[in-house]
Amino acid sequence: MNRLSSIRRHFTPSQINIYFSIVCFFSPPVLGSVVSFVFSGGALWSVLLLAVKRRRFNIDRPMLAMTVAIYAYCAAMILASIVNNTLRADAVYFLPLITLLFFPLSYSTWSITEKATLVRIVVLASMAACFGALALAIVQYYWLGMRAEGGAGNAIVFATVACLSVMMCLAGALSGIERVWKPLILAALAGAVAIVCSGSRIIWLAMLIAGIAVLLINRRKLTGKNSMRLLLIAAGIGLVIAAVGFPIILERADFLFSDWDALNSKGDHSTALGLRVALWQIGLGAFREMPIFGHGIAASRDLMHQGFQDQFGMDRGFSHFHNGFLTVMVEAGILGAIALAGIFVVAARNAARVLRISADPLERFGATMLVVTVITYLIGGLTGILVGHDILDSTLMVFLVGGTYLASGRQQPLPVASAVD
Repeated sequence: MNRLSSIRRHFTPSQINIYFSIVCFFSPPVLGSVVSFVFSGGALWSVLLLAVKRRRFNIDRPMLAMTVAIYAYCAAMILASIVNNTLRADAVYFLPLITLLFFPLSYSTWSITEKATLVRIVVLASMAACFGALALAIVQYYWLGMRAEGGAGNAIVFATVACLSVMMCLAGALSGIERVWKPLILAALAGAVAIVCSGSRIIWLAMLIAGIAVLLINRRKLTGKNSMRLLLIAAGIGLVIAAVGFPIILERADFLFSDWDALNSKGDHSTALGLRVALWQIGLGAFREMPIFGHGIAASRDLMHQGFQDQFGMDRGFSHFHNGFLTVMVEAGILGAIALAGIFVVAARNAARVLRISADPLERFGATMLVVTVITYLIGGLTGILVGHDILDSTLMVFLVGGTYLASGRQQPLPVASAVD
């Protein structure tokens, strides 16, 4: 009987939420698509719990604003297909939207966790993720001779989600939430080196800007001895990254300049940079043809393939235009782009309000989550995918749910029956 009671204590609603949160914040860089299965599975479980009244729907004003923005984007994508009469062709491409639609459901279940507990999970799981990302990066880059892709199977996606983990470690160390800060700084360094090994130049920029943002948010704590200690740590981290990453950075910079020279002097669009420029030209042309509602999701793939043949004499095809907003502008027009921008505007606005009026370290940590998510995704989306990839979409929802709840949400009490279980 005692053994059964012990097992039941490990599977209470609150404890299950803890296990779920650990996997969600640890898995993106290390286990890749596992985060998609876990997040979606948790959301479906939330639907069931809400249906049988084992959870209450938690409606906070910031959460409601975020939900409206997300649902407006999904509606814009579907509207584009209706206008273009491509619903049947686009139906299979609507599946990623389901991940975004889960936002309010996941929020309602996730918000039964105490904020202090969730913050500790975010920080420690991110720390483990950074060390795991470095281990995979070393194997992939130095042993297998490939760009580090972690568990994501894509260098840019790996670098994007690893960047979020690095920032959570940095925020945990600087905010004073975790007193044992040295392992967090070491983990942030490990994650940064893994990102360098990915060769994802745009995420290098995102990591730099997001890191500065985290420093500015926590600047009040960086006084006296703390500021000198931080300066020495930053110098040490910079030296380590420079020593380990200099050959990689030099190689990637050389590729960039070589591609630029080939594009300008020979009009060569077969390089990585040339292909992106070609995609942007094709995308802008397609957007001008149907600027309001776009062409629909499936049509954009045909436009890319046809554009490469007609304009560049190449038989190439892609699933996106290597710019998140341009992809949406082609698929759903200016309405879709405005709706997508609205998601990040709402997140930034929620974060700014909390950082302006709140001194609570847990709320400020949640706002920091939102800020670094906005920075990382928007910068990464300049030359890659913004939404529409299973790992990126699930991770975006994990950080938007967690950040919104911590920053400005209220903890949701369990119904009496569930609390007793």
